[in-house]
Amino acid sequence: MRLSFLERLYKQPGPFASVYLDTSRDTAVEDPDAAVELRWRHLRDALTFEGADEDSITAVARTVGCDVDVPGTHGQAVFTAHGRLVLLDELPAPPPRDTAHYGSLPDTMPLIVQHAPGIAYLALQVRYGGRHSTDATGTVRIDAEAGVWPLTKVTQGHHLHEEVPVADWLHAAEVIGRELEGHARRVDTEAVIVAGDVWARGILVNRLPAALRGQVITVEGVGESQPGRALMEERLESLFSGRMAAHDRALLDAFLAQKARDGASDEGLPAAVSALQRGRVKALFLNDHPESTLRLWVGPDPGQLALTEQELRSYGVQDVREERADAALTRALVGTRAELVVVPEQQLQLRGGVGVLLRYADPAPHG
Repeated sequence: MRLSFLERLYKQPGPFASVYLDTSRDTAVEDPDAAVELRWRHLRDALTFEGADEDSITAVARTVGCDVDVPGTHGQAVFTAHGRLVLLDELPAPPPRDTAHYGSLPDTMPLIVQHAPGIAYLALQVRYGGRHSTDATGTVRIDAEAGVWPLTKVTQGHHLHEEVPVADWLHAAEVIGRELEGHARRVDTEAVIVAGDVWARGILVNRLPAALRGQVITVEGVGESQPGRALMEERLESLFSGRMAAHDRALLDAFLAQKARDGASDEGLPAAVSALQRGRVKALFLNDHPESTLRLWVGPDPGQLALTEQELRSYGVQDVREERADAALTRALVGTRAELVVVPEQQLQLRGGVGVLLRYADPAPHG
């Protein structure tokens, strides 16, 4: 996973207030806005206890719960610094628990985990209920959405809606196919999910450009959707659950090949820190352990991190502090434009929960 969506966050100096909050407007709750406000009040107290300045807390307060137009279950990640909103991200699912943290580095790992697996896809819903012949009367309706799963749950992708007389469907399907190819290219699609009438969707699929035809996965039914949510959300949930994006899978395969060649020398926190210090990491692989208490020592620059205070000072870094290991690692990845792949433990258990795929070059170490 590329972490470019975090770059503007790390361009700001800390300290940061990092807030994760369930902002679902659940119809089962009598007053959902009051419920969101109550949850925020608890987090506000936590930020105050951790020493957050009042301006940064106020900046969070102005932002939390502003997603009133997002239906279904979801959450928000809010980051402020020095009284300004730095980053706001809608979460496809509520956080496992509401959290607030105030510190010199932002707490970004829960946000990254919610961006995974980051599968680019095209969803097609073809509706037609008439006779399977182009001399029939009636209309074929097609809805399409190109996006990245699971973010499309709360952030709409590229949309297409067409209604075509069935008599024109053979020609129209070819035109629509070329238009869909443009939508797919915008997100670098790796899966095309097609639902709806078997006859009408078959004509469309056969007229898709060859590159898209090879990615087609057909599902039964029409895949009902909730307004404002991802097209065919439930179908996509079942299809993509436990799956990795093709790009991340390729990185993991390269890491496994490196491991077969070099053994386990590129696993564990010491190996990851050493490689990041030298800017050698192409991708870091992580078994997500939100309960981890591991800490690292960091300096002002992204590549300034170490296992001990003494090690970091030995490099001539004077301004040092201790931080959560995942926060320090993430900042280093963004600063060196390396990638992060969250790997489920049932798929691959990494020694120490961390592994690194190395770049070929070995630049000079950070001072």
